[in-house]
Amino acid sequence: MKITFLYSLLLLFTGTNITNPNSNRISDKSLDLALLKGAWTLDLSPENKTDDNFAKMTITSVSENSLEGTFYRDGVKIREGRINTQRGILYAALVSSDNSGTYNTSFYYNDGIIYGTTHSVDKDFLAVWTATKTSK
Repeated sequence: MKITFLYSLLLLFTGTNITNPNSNRISDKSLDLALLKGAWTLDLSPENKTDDNFAKMTITSVSENSLEGTFYRDGVKIREGRINTQRGILYAALVSSDNSGTYNTSFYYNDGIIYGTTHSVDKDFLAVWTATKTSK
């Protein structure tokens, strides 16, 4: 009896839905995806504010689960741009490439700032960056 009671409390306070454990994984349709559209300045040196190492991202189109534009510099097209709004947070991921290799990038949007990472297998690095919007 005590175990059943404690388990019930656990379910109540954690919000777990026994009948549908995936119920908290539904995309949030209320998020404004258009917030991503526009030109963004990426600060590739968030740990060292004395280094002015900037790149850019321009998002030209967003839909329910995808985005298009350029990343890092003009002419580097975003491929496989995807959006996910699980748990009420606007996440995105994309692939880009240039003459030196392919880059896998993911980020999330919070209060006007994008927080992201870019991974290059070919160049053996993981960059952590932030971005602020420069135009709509």
